[in-house]
Amino acid sequence: MSAADLFSLSGRTALVTGAGRGIGREIARALADAGADLVLVGRAESLASAADELAATGRRVDVVTADLGDAAALPARMDEVAGSHAVDILVNCAGIIRRGAFLDAPDADWHEVLTVNLEAPRILSRAFAAGMLERGRGKIINIASLLSFQGGKEVAGYTASKHALVGLTHALANEWAGRGVQVNAIAPGYIATDNTAALRSDPTRDAEILSRIPAGRWGTPSDLAGAAIFLASPASDYVTGHTLVVDGGWMSR
Repeated sequence: MSAADLFSLSGRTALVTGAGRGIGREIARALADAGADLVLVGRAESLASAADELAATGRRVDVVTADLGDAAALPARMDEVAGSHAVDILVNCAGIIRRGAFLDAPDADWHEVLTVNLEAPRILSRAFAAGMLERGRGKIINIASLLSFQGGKEVAGYTASKHALVGLTHALANEWAGRGVQVNAIAPGYIATDNTAALRSDPTRDAEILSRIPAGRWGTPSDLAGAAIFLASPASDYVTGHTLVVDGGWMSR
């Protein structure tokens, strides 16, 4: 197989959550540039501009309206989508964070974060892996975090969800490795997105973070494009249960 074929997604369909902005939007663009058609899942208002922009790649772009925070309604909605779309690549990217001291944090914040960051990936993996296993081919990519390995500060719900998401990645990889479906994760480092705006606007925290990143800068969503294409493509057919850290060297310090 040629190098171009190893990284080609021509003829594949990729479903991406959280594609309205930030990391999800850049991953969706990268997969489309590599040849994949797209299914974008999320709230309609967050996906409208992304869908128009991504359609300019020349790939088919379908928008599926769904509330990833509604664990009661999501399974039936995703089963419906699985019945109409043969999804080859699933990217569970949507995520939220709620900051605050653990003793003061509302229970509702904890449950909301765990639902979007962990329960939704579980539901989508179950819905779309069935077709992948029948076809004997598929890729699932979960977007983890450096807080899949560390505790962070005043983000207990987010940290718990991202630790668990890596655990789910390992468990599903073990179940499906022999059936042609690879399950991996990407752990972004400190990336300049809406989720990190509060950190970047705090001069003290911004300086602390930058001082530990050997690359000397915050990452950008486009820094994750190559990792996503690799894990979605035939180039990673013997890679499963792995969490690929893209962090400018943070974890090596």
